[in-house]
Amino acid sequence: MERYDLAIVGAGIIGLASARELLARRPGLRVAVVDAAGEVGTGQTGHNSGVIHAGIYYKPGSLKARLCVDGAARLYAYCEEHGIAVERCGKVIVALHEGELERLDELERRGRANEVPGLRRLRAEEITELEPHCAGIAGLHSPNTGIVDFGAVARAMADDVRAAGGELVLGRAVTGVARDNGAVRLEGAEVAARHAIFCAGGQASRLAVAAGAPQDPRIVPFRGQYLSLRPDARALVNGLIYPVPDPDLPFLGVHLTRHISGDVLLGPSAMLVGGLRWPGTWRVARRFWRTGVHELRMAASRRAFVAACARYVPELRAADVQGGPAGVRAQAVGRDGALVDDFVLSETDATLHVRNAPSPAATSSLALGELIADRALAFAA
Repeated sequence: MERYDLAIVGAGIIGLASARELLARRPGLRVAVVDAAGEVGTGQTGHNSGVIHAGIYYKPGSLKARLCVDGAARLYAYCEEHGIAVERCGKVIVALHEGELERLDELERRGRANEVPGLRRLRAEEITELEPHCAGIAGLHSPNTGIVDFGAVARAMADDVRAAGGELVLGRAVTGVARDNGAVRLEGAEVAARHAIFCAGGQASRLAVAAGAPQDPRIVPFRGQYLSLRPDARALVNGLIYPVPDPDLPFLGVHLTRHISGDVLLGPSAMLVGGLRWPGTWRVARRFWRTGVHELRMAASRRAFVAACARYVPELRAADVQGGPAGVRAQAVGRDGALVDDFVLSETDATLHVRNAPSPAATSSLALGELIADRALAFAA
């Protein structure tokens, strides 16, 4: 059993940002970052659209609003400092009909309240100046929204952790959590520490409950599937084209996203793929069954998937697309069926748990790592 001052479970971008921040504040702290995977950033960090969000969507005053705007600024600076390819390609949020204008107004209000840099309302003709193949009656332009490979960011953070004296304990799955003579024992990983931080994504609920934290909320997995544009069709999209989202859902809907590699992704879908023992899951399914039927249709039919995207880029055809990546989003759901929309942390006497860290967690990672460090040092004092 290897012993440390602090163990962080999860070698994704949040766990690594937290370790990096803690080691900067407490040089000499014995820190281990533990993960079942053999490499860093293999979970949600390495399976997303790669978008650096500007902070438009989030309720003013929420953790998401505060940490996203701050985190995006820090992330751009970090990438430039470390030579990581990053691009402020900009995002256009497009309203297709008058029924979406009120929601677009609310997005604009939130964006301005959150002090999103450069946010601008667009008329129909101004949309095509930015995205010549896009159609809509109004829009919002966010020039500070960008793209990056978050896996590359995670690898740079891992180098920072090692350089500061931290250890990466990879290829060791944490099967349970126990207390042993004042230490937190990570069963299966053969690691013990005085305190532990869990940034465990899809395993967040299981490990939190094992450590004595409340059961509510519970992580429910949603599978997201992308398609991609064939190389000869990529000119249809200059940057990022997004819909006006449903305010009742934490998902942004299908969008067209240029990636830092040059690929253009379409999607994702959002399919519920687990969590059936949790009462909140069934309440979500009953409440959003129409949305579920629509997602099933898109999962079953590439033509339907493309048609949803072609509402924004009318020239898009099924022949323009090919297969794309897939990932699983860890979404916290309350026992009452509420989809938790903000970042959530909980504590026991010796452990800190990131219970919900959906998008824009990667964008917010450096700011969220600072918040986690604040909380961790407070309970470890």
